[in-house]
Amino acid sequence: MPSGELREIDSGCAPYLGYLGMANEPLKGHLDLMLLQILASGPAHGYQVIEALRQRSDGAFDLPEGTVYPALHRLERTGALTSSWDGSTGRRRRIYQLTPRGRGELRTARSEWQRFSTGVFAVLGATA
Repeated sequence: MPSGELREIDSGCAPYLGYLGMANEPLKGHLDLMLLQILASGPAHGYQVIEALRQRSDGAFDLPEGTVYPALHRLERTGALTSSWDGSTGRRRRIYQLTPRGRGELRTARSEWQRFSTGVFAVLGATA
């Protein structure tokens, strides 16, 4: 992902984050990064992605389907993800997978996040 091109999520998550005691602003632009990171571990259907977000964040990102699925679809439209239908479990599920472009976007976004978070920690007087 070129510098400064992290896409914003829609603010539909605001009520849920407010319930968690969090403002939605910190999540804007970072949901895509988190979704790409989760899918870097391997293909997954939407519910698995939602569960991974919740588990890896220790419940901080307990996001509704209405926030995560539009982001997955957006990432697919940009070429960062691909998807296919799987019915092997008896239930049809859409499986999302990172593309080579998505891997490149993830590397760039991780690097940008590292620089940003290091700067914030420096300003706060903490170490990264």
